[in-house]
Amino acid sequence: MSDAKSGGLLSRLKIDWYLVLIVSMGVAASLAPARGAVAVDLGWVSKIAIGLVFFLHGARLSREAVLKGLTHWRLHLLILAATFVLFPALCVGLTWLPAWITPPELASGIVLLGCLPSTIQSSIAFVGAARGNVAAAVASASLSNMLGVFVTPLLAGALMHSKGAVSSGSFWSIVAQLLSPFVAGQLLRPWIADFVARHNKTLGKLDRGTILLIVYTAFSGAVVGGVWSRLGALDLVRLLGICLALLGVVLAATALAARTLGFDKADEIAIVFCGSKKSLASGAPIAAALLSPAVAGVAMIPLMIFHQIQLMACAAIAQRYAKRADLTPATP
Repeated sequence: MSDAKSGGLLSRLKIDWYLVLIVSMGVAASLAPARGAVAVDLGWVSKIAIGLVFFLHGARLSREAVLKGLTHWRLHLLILAATFVLFPALCVGLTWLPAWITPPELASGIVLLGCLPSTIQSSIAFVGAARGNVAAAVASASLSNMLGVFVTPLLAGALMHSKGAVSSGSFWSIVAQLLSPFVAGQLLRPWIADFVARHNKTLGKLDRGTILLIVYTAFSGAVVGGVWSRLGALDLVRLLGICLALLGVVLAATALAARTLGFDKADEIAIVFCGSKKSLASGAPIAAALLSPAVAGVAMIPLMIFHQIQLMACAAIAQRYAKRADLTPATP
């Protein structure tokens, strides 16, 4: 990919208008939250929408692409370790810090953030813009999301249950709500894959619209529960610092691990970008399914802030990688 094309791609990635819409849903819920019967109805619609989101995830993810990329197993193990071991450990550690550093109200959201899978679209886009191993990024990001459907609810439920955010009685029913549609999508993929591919643009809008509904519903519950009386501007500033520090540590750790283990530069790029991302598309429905609306709305705040930071930081890093004269793409 030429520098001109890389620069053009990066310029498009710098402004995430979808994130602007998501933040707008939080603002709308803060100003006019859903209450009473409307909130109950939206809750049921959100549950159906969550099932639809994970059904589409199952229908879209190609098992063939994942299996094809598994030959580069050392790279994938390192990325998965960063996603599902390093991130959760760091995030749980952050919740042990004093309250003047980590606001207790945001602890559940920070833990959830650590347990989420990597992104697919932005990870692949950044790896391509940085002239890295795109094939490995496709396989690794897809594998992360496929495993995340199983691993994230289990991991988040276990860690958040220890902090009282998730009740053990509802945990397995929540997992079933997420897993059943995903498995159904995978099983039906041989018959519906072509339909999904042909209508991917329309279904993508439906998918993104569902996330907006989930955010509005969850934030409404949080606002009605008095979230803004418990969280202030200083708490959000502290959260911004926490997210910056978290991303910085993971970026440094993945780059150092890749170099120490002898990966070439193209593989290092895939490891850094895939291992440092967290998926907002997966995080919103998982939060809504795993937590009560009042808790879920607050839990999404760290994810939304981290999501925007990772896009801006990785755009700058990808641009620096792309300017290396000695860099050539590699394949596994």
